[in-house]
Amino acid sequence: MPDRNQDALDFLLTRRSRPSKTLTTPVPTREQLTEILTAAARSPDHGKLEPWRFIVLERAALQRLADAVPAAAAQAGIAEDKMMKQRDQFAHANLAVVVVESPKHSDKVPTIEQTYAVGGVCLALVNAGLAAGWGANWLSGWASHDAEFVQSHLGLNHDERVAGIIHLGTETSAPPDRPRPDLDQITTWVAA
Repeated sequence: MPDRNQDALDFLLTRRSRPSKTLTTPVPTREQLTEILTAAARSPDHGKLEPWRFIVLERAALQRLADAVPAAAAQAGIAEDKMMKQRDQFAHANLAVVVVESPKHSDKVPTIEQTYAVGGVCLALVNAGLAAGWGANWLSGWASHDAEFVQSHLGLNHDERVAGIIHLGTETSAPPDRPRPDLDQITTWVAA
């Protein structure tokens, strides 16, 4: 039988993202966040292309994004309730990491595999944050997929896109557990 890391398995079996609304200060220090980012960057990556980069948004930067949301929403024809939800995600946050998909040219690794790798980085970042004792949540929203907004306010290149915005902080209350998928409904066993 292979070596079993029961602590890691127990963590994965019970891990739960924390709603961003419940996250407050303190937030990870630069040193603590560097450890979390290092763990996230160890995600599987076909061809070792590292088709991602991180943008760390501290409180002042998040407030600037919140302030920019209403004008961007008006220009994009976004409904008031969606605008407010997106604005509040930025306005109430204290620390967030934008995971940017930054595709690399490769004759061996299709772009779709690079996209999958970046999704793995987002999940690894959430899990590393949780494992380090912080609350963490992976969000996006219309603004993170609006090319003009992210190019103007996050400095993304025309070929880059936001894969996720990972919020980190101290949780004010633990969320209730929720039912997990019924494995019998989503699993097919295929025998030889």
